[in-house]
Order: sequence, then C-alpha cells, then structure tokens
Amino acid sequence: MENYSDMKILLVDDEERFRKTLNKRLREKGFDAADVESGIKALEYLKKSSVDVMVLDIKMPEMDGIETLLNVKKVSPGTEVVLLTGHGTVDTAIQGMRAGAHDYLMKPCEIELLIDKIERAYDVKKERDERIKKAEERSRLDKLEKAVRF
Repeated sequence: MENYSDMKILLVDDEERFRKTLNKRLREKGFDAADVESGIKALEYLKKSSVDVMVLDIKMPEMDGIETLLNVKKVSPGTEVVLLTGHGTVDTAIQGMRAGAHDYLMKPCEIELLIDKIERAYDVKKERDERIKKAEERSRLDKLEKAVRF
C-alpha cells in the first residue's frame, strides 16, 4: 500500500462550510490539507508553498476554476488538479480536462471516491517526478562523460 503521508493537498472552494468540513475530514484520515477560498488565493498559496494535489471548485467569483487551473499549470506545472463542482456540465468537464485537470467529480461525492481520485493524481505526479529526476541524472552523466572525453 502506498504511503501518502508526505502528500500536500490544497482545497480551493468559495463555500466556506464545505471547504472547512472537507479539510477536517481529510485531516482526520491523515492527509496534510490546507484550504483557501478563491483561485487568486490559491495562486498566492502556490507562490509560497508546494502543493501535490489541488481539489478545485469550478464556479467561484472573481476567477473561476478553469481560469485558476490554467494559471496553476503556469505557476506550478507539477501540481495535479482534481476538479470538484456542483455546477459542472459535460462541457466544463471536457474544458477542464483539456486544460490539464487530472480528473473531474460532481458534488456531492463520497469522501472515499474523492480520496481515491486524490491518491491517483498523487501517484501520477510522483511517477512523473521520478522520470524527470532520472532524466536529469542521465543528462548530468552525459555532460560529465563528454567533459571527460576532452
């Protein structure tokens, strides 16, 4: 069984009661979760802290979830995003997936289903990070080999 104790989760939702309750439930299950109330706050948070998986509402004032997602991919391309909304449509799901979302869920959803999606997103991130690390090591070795030949 995979250990998710080092995973950082950020919940982004303008519905305070929902966001705080979800954060509490994730923490009770042993996850390291933080929460913010808007896309703008999420982007500010990403400038100060690393996030492995973001759970992002789509319909929010000021900056909606799709616009937030597009900006998250610019600021922190390694962060996986799970869209979670009560106002979604098939069109917003497609738009979100094309914008780089890992997955898409409709509210209400069971906490175990959300956790499964979060863990799958984290697994994708960890696997990609490992491939990048190996490619960087290979690149350094290639440069070292070229330097030794001269």
